[in-house]
Amino acid sequence: MSLESLEQSLLSQVQQRPRFDVCGRVQRAAGLILEASGVNSRVGGRCVLELPEGRIPAEVVGFSGERSFLMPLAPLHGVFPGACVLPVDHEQMPSGEDLLGRVVNALGQPLDGRDLKATRSRSTLPTATPINPLDRRPISETLDVGVRSINGLLRVGVGQRIGLFAGSGVGKSVLLGMLARFASADVVVVGLIGERGREVKEFVEDNLGAGLSKSVVVASPADESPALRLRGAALATEIAEGFRARGKRVLLLMDSLTRVAQAQREIGLAMGEPPTAKGYTPSVFTLLPRLVERSGQTQDGPGSITAFYTVLMEEDDLQDPVVDSARAILDGHFVLSRRLADRGHYPAIDVEASISRLMTKLTTPEEHRRAMRFRELWSRYIEQEDLINVGAYQAGSDPDTDQAIALNTAFREFLQQAPDERVDLSGALSALTALFAQPVQQVARSEGEIDPAEA
Repeated sequence: MSLESLEQSLLSQVQQRPRFDVCGRVQRAAGLILEASGVNSRVGGRCVLELPEGRIPAEVVGFSGERSFLMPLAPLHGVFPGACVLPVDHEQMPSGEDLLGRVVNALGQPLDGRDLKATRSRSTLPTATPINPLDRRPISETLDVGVRSINGLLRVGVGQRIGLFAGSGVGKSVLLGMLARFASADVVVVGLIGERGREVKEFVEDNLGAGLSKSVVVASPADESPALRLRGAALATEIAEGFRARGKRVLLLMDSLTRVAQAQREIGLAMGEPPTAKGYTPSVFTLLPRLVERSGQTQDGPGSITAFYTVLMEEDDLQDPVVDSARAILDGHFVLSRRLADRGHYPAIDVEASISRLMTKLTTPEEHRRAMRFRELWSRYIEQEDLINVGAYQAGSDPDTDQAIALNTAFREFLQQAPDERVDLSGALSALTALFAQPVQQVARSEGEIDPAEA
């Protein structure tokens, strides 16, 4: 027998021998955490619990000595001492164009009742890393988001990361739907993390609407485990990265970054991390920048990820730890005002409290001057509003206030926009120019005011 035939014979015999999987055992279940021994998996890896009723997926979140700590990704009904725990090295995931128009859960499984073909196998261990700072392409191009107040007064660049800071019930979902439908993006990836399950269908059908055809929605509602919610945020970012690698201009909408932080807080507290402000653990403030820094654009190709992360302001508190952390790591923040929302002013963007850190890079000097003048006059009117409403303000006392009063109605019309109305960048700039071209000769002009002739 030749050496080659001998090798083939031995290989055939080895392949026919039964395979044995190394099985760990559940030793303890307490709260959100399972302790298991003999689990041959690393932190961040996936396992499954073998039960008579079926399999329960879990994620390794830590270890102590020979014991691994597991966070289940599904309810723990039926778990018993000594249950078998098997490591999972790879999983099948859908990717690419097949995902467009689809709604999936945090594991990439379809939620819309239609089959979704898995197109690639990947490691269950998280492998994505933030972009090297020196590999980032400078942001120099404006992204037309289709919202007049943002295009005209705040300006978003391709590859920028923006926070939408809002309390409950101020029109956050409606604004996200407008951005998804109107923004000049090739692909929109929406991560609905930790929200009410009812809101998922409402967002897809009412807010996203026809925009679903170029979108991918990853939904991980509040009733799912914290580890699964973190997986949902990571999957939405990973899908956006995949389209960016294909050269697509991607818009990533993450709703919400606060729920991601709360999920990590639950895991951290269950693992024994010391709580800090409002109970948030140190790992929360490590996770947030690592997630956010994966967005942007690189030198490798034309693809980009422009991201909007919603941040919930409990009791409209801008000093909340997550709000303050997000404000520090993002490239700007747009604040939605309850005061404006209560007046029926939508989108309720408070231009006084909002800022885009790239505004000066994305505008011409004239465009920037008009935007700043708008904000100045709008702020002046807000300061004097109580006096104006009770008739205590005397016309002629202050030229800027006089002009703010004269233009107030036009300013409000500029800031408000119907949810089904798209205003492109050129339309927003034309409307802003027209505001200052209105005749206000009866009001003395202040120094620095835009001359109608100059406009």
